[in-house]
Amino acid sequence: MHAAGPKNPLHGITLQVIVTQLVEHYGWEMLGRMIPINCFNWQPSIKSSLVFLRRTPWAREKVEALYVDSLPDMQPEAQPRAEGEGDAPQEPQGDAAPQEQQGDAAPQDSQGAGVS
Repeated sequence: MHAAGPKNPLHGITLQVIVTQLVEHYGWEMLGRMIPINCFNWQPSIKSSLVFLRRTPWAREKVEALYVDSLPDMQPEAQPRAEGEGDAPQEPQGDAAPQEQQGDAAPQDSQGAGVS
């Protein structure tokens, strides 16, 4: 079908990921217009589409080709997620301060009552 290896844009990407990303990007209606197959147009679901595409090589090739052609359009959506992930380490720092306060409070409770 297609060459294997890290230079291949489909390398390491499952058919489920391909279909899911295409549906998120285009929606079922547009996907059914771009690739007119029943699994996209009549009661579409990821599961039924995967079954059909795994059994129908010509349809799978069309979906894979659309995915490869759509990659440049889908890349900007991944960048904001990466920026949001960069904010995640700041949260534990904020949580670290209350933990220190709790740690300071615990010895005061056990010592504070009898030692003051």
